[in-house]
Amino acid sequence: MDTQTIAAAGLPALGWALHGGLLWRRLATARRDPLTGLHTRAGWTTRAEHLMTKHPNTLVLLIDLDDFKAINDTHGHAAGDTVLTATADRLTAWCGRHGIAARLGGDEFAAIVTNPARTPGLAALRAALDAPVTHHGHVLPVSASVGHCHRDDLPVPVLTDALSAADASMYAAKGHGRRNTR
Repeated sequence: MDTQTIAAAGLPALGWALHGGLLWRRLATARRDPLTGLHTRAGWTTRAEHLMTKHPNTLVLLIDLDDFKAINDTHGHAAGDTVLTATADRLTAWCGRHGIAARLGGDEFAAIVTNPARTPGLAALRAALDAPVTHHGHVLPVSASVGHCHRDDLPVPVLTDALSAADASMYAAKGHGRRNTR
């Protein structure tokens, strides 16, 4: 075979490889929140369902920032973005290598941890999430309500039931005042 024949045969393959790579990158980007870099609901759910079936000690968390609208209304959306990014960083650090975090939308986050004993604990998470954030010289108060559900507490260990239980737990925490974990 001569060089022209090889080049003519290789160009379409190269084009398809580049196209496939671009599509793969777009898909990966669509599964990440552009502001925080966390998984989106769809990307997280797929991974979380897999982890729930594989790890019996799984802990599922739902986190909602308290009075987040007041931060946006008082200090602007850039300040709100700073709070969201800080929350994402704190949640990711708390999960460590034993879990994954997601931004479900707005000021709502979720996480799944395969081995809760390897985390600093829920009290440490609450303390981290409740730490103030500085934005352009202003110290912004931040608080979050955290709900959780252990896989062991479910009659049938499925993610939808774990999320429902964590949601009920989170709203029970809100019912006891802000800055709570249940």
